[in-house]
Amino acid sequence: MRCLVTGATGYVGGRLVPRLLAAGHDVRCLTRDARRLRDVPWAGQVEIVTGDVNDPATLLPAFAGVDVVYYLVHSLGRRDFEEIDRAGATNVAAAAASAGVRRIVYLGGPAPTGHGAGSAHLRSRAEVAGILLAGDVPAVVLRAPVIIGSGSASFEMLRYLTERLPVMVAPRWVRNRIQPIAIRDVLYYLVAAAGSFPAETNRAFDIGGPDVLTYADLMQRHAAVAGLRRRVLLRVRPLTPNLSALWVGLVTPVPNAIARPLVASLIHEAVCDEHDIAKYIPDPPEGPTGFDEAVRLALRRIRDADVETRWSTATWWGAPSEPLPTDPTWSGGTTYTDDRERTVHAPAGRLWRVIEAIGGEHGWYSFPLAWSVRGWLDRLVGGVGLRRGRRDPHRLQVGEALDFWRVEEIEPGSLLRLRAEMRLPGRAWLEMRVCDEHDRDGRSRYRQRAVFLPRGLAGHAYWAAVRPFHAVIFGGMARNIARTAERADPAA
Repeated sequence: MRCLVTGATGYVGGRLVPRLLAAGHDVRCLTRDARRLRDVPWAGQVEIVTGDVNDPATLLPAFAGVDVVYYLVHSLGRRDFEEIDRAGATNVAAAAASAGVRRIVYLGGPAPTGHGAGSAHLRSRAEVAGILLAGDVPAVVLRAPVIIGSGSASFEMLRYLTERLPVMVAPRWVRNRIQPIAIRDVLYYLVAAAGSFPAETNRAFDIGGPDVLTYADLMQRHAAVAGLRRRVLLRVRPLTPNLSALWVGLVTPVPNAIARPLVASLIHEAVCDEHDIAKYIPDPPEGPTGFDEAVRLALRRIRDADVETRWSTATWWGAPSEPLPTDPTWSGGTTYTDDRERTVHAPAGRLWRVIEAIGGEHGWYSFPLAWSVRGWLDRLVGGVGLRRGRRDPHRLQVGEALDFWRVEEIEPGSLLRLRAEMRLPGRAWLEMRVCDEHDRDGRSRYRQRAVFLPRGLAGHAYWAAVRPFHAVIFGGMARNIARTAERADPAA
């Protein structure tokens, strides 16, 4: 069967594609920027097409000859995400009908009821489901509550709140019931949905795990699985969803723009109303994954640095079409740069390993306090901060989040270009290059370039304010990267 996956760069889509391939399907991936799929392990096994669900002209060529379309796109984190997702679903439904697609599969959320109807996140998910179900192509909507898996935004929120706060001021929604589902079970249902339903099936199905728990239960059981003491939850009535989201944004890696709609959704109980999907797709072979086992699996993958995809990779905080620092168009405007070079008494390969491992737990090789303060300031103004970390401690891919940077380009062994995603009055990049120099004596050359394109007077003032610290921050970075490469174990 020929499947098109929209959102293949996302948390779920990036895990679904290899499983569809393993099931014997032909897979085509739709992405706004093909570079973001260049380095994934399965890139050579799929057809990658460039397009955007919000650009109808790009959809018909992408949908041609496709049997099943997986719609896994959402714009959570954008202020206008409801409008964007409404337009995207409308375009996909129309394109699928025009191209003769047989089935649309959409991963949504629980149907909002009662107080939860006020959650923009759940309301938008329900609206998208309604648009697809009202279209001319039969659709299957899988409504999943909280997804538990390494790298998911919901799990990151739960993990950091539990592990970092032995005592937590808890809002009323911690008493609401949730039926979490493991990511492995979500993927099982998604793969099976390609061919398990009669052609005329056009409806939504609830999918959830075997446990119904309150959010407080989730925290206590996560603590138990992680080997932590029982958490103390002090419930406070006036703690609103907005205040809760601000607190989540400060404590966890999930920025406020994403935490706010997720927290607002928690005021609605997310419990399955039916299990009708069992009429078409049997339960997973080993049975539905319980919450404790889902947490164990997620923590094991995090510990083993075996996280396939993360929420931060799925969320692109800037337009991927922004110009690169090397584009000729830069000559027409003011550009500030900080350039550093050093001779490194270590071979190029060893220097590259240090560069590719930068960020996350390894830090930024200069003035850790300054980087931490910059990260906290970014969080306070609604930015992503430093705590997104990295997916893998040693390897990077184009499109991945790296603390408050995004990997914009990587040429293994020679170039790493990062684009800033912290809140700035302008746009910024950081380039790190490795050049061979005198191979006979094992030396190499390190070149580092910071680029800032200011926006308005505030941008110029910002550069003037931070420039006096560049010798410490960028100079120290170049010096310490070189020293780390020179002192590294040659066998590493």
